[in-house]
Amino acid sequence: MNKILTLFAATILLFGCQNAENETRDTPNETLDKTENGSPDTPTFGIVIHGGAGTILKENMSDSVEMAYRQKLEEAIRAGHEILEKGGTAMEAVTKTINIMEDSPLFNAGKGAVFTHDETNELDASVMDGATLNAGAVAGVTKIKNPIDLAVAVMDDSPHVLLYGEGAQAFAMEQGFEMVDPSYFYTDNRFQSLKRIKDRERTQLDHDAKISHAVDPYSKDSKFGTVGCAALDKNGNLAAGTSTGGMTNKRWNRIGDAPIIGAGTYANNATCAVSSTGWGEYFIRAMVAHDISAIMQYTGASLEEAAREVIQKKVPELGGDGGIVAIDKNGNVSMEFNTAGMYRAHMNAAGDLNIGIYKEE
Repeated sequence: MNKILTLFAATILLFGCQNAENETRDTPNETLDKTENGSPDTPTFGIVIHGGAGTILKENMSDSVEMAYRQKLEEAIRAGHEILEKGGTAMEAVTKTINIMEDSPLFNAGKGAVFTHDETNELDASVMDGATLNAGAVAGVTKIKNPIDLAVAVMDDSPHVLLYGEGAQAFAMEQGFEMVDPSYFYTDNRFQSLKRIKDRERTQLDHDAKISHAVDPYSKDSKFGTVGCAALDKNGNLAAGTSTGGMTNKRWNRIGDAPIIGAGTYANNATCAVSSTGWGEYFIRAMVAHDISAIMQYTGASLEEAAREVIQKKVPELGGDGGIVAIDKNGNVSMEFNTAGMYRAHMNAAGDLNIGIYKEE
């Protein structure tokens, strides 16, 4: 009987040792398999866009116009998302997405650019590559169909960052850009907006009054309207771009924040990519796009925290308003604004689409 018990105990002990050995041997292989299958390291990517911020209220928007904006936002962001999904670069996605909005009369950029006081269209744009911190921008161009493309050319094919007016267009001709007649940018609704503002200006200002910091000859919404995009590609590179027709009724070749690196556009692989839209004078003073990145870099704040600090506190305290879209190095997105609305959309690596116009969305 004792022999049987001894044999039984020995069998159990041997079986237990074999199981322990198998568990020790199998555990690392299971972990390695998960790593090789890509579960923890699956490349993420994403894209976020805006089409301008301002007093955008549902009660002032017809169903057909609202639908037109939503469809164009979806068309633009899907085009950029497709590029990212196929392994394209963040800069390629940003450029293509903005091209679509520049070609639409719905937005204050490219075809839909607003008019200056002198009844011309002066366009600005900028781009920035988060991997290299290289950047390119143009301001005050009048014959370039897609200013964002020229900003990319300045970044890639010139030793400069920002080119202006006739000089920028001379560079464009050297680069083989097709010039368009300025009449291409005419849209009746933008021209009528200028006329209404000028009519108000005549009634509000005495003939002898001078335009100064104390007198605002613009309507509130004349300060808004820009398109922009920020993207993260599968290689972990960030890029941002912004394009605009500027401010309705602007004078003296006024330039806003859109072509100013750090104000209207910023991208840094260490933090985030940002495109701004709003009252440009204040976005320049606050260096909005760069400030969001700097807060993240120097304090460890999240993108959401940094964007809220700048858009909801810093800019309003200066007297300005507007918004941003941004994406960080991990694919987190912010669409922060302090106005009644902002045309915006976001798509993540899973293809989930989010489109918004009004504040409550």
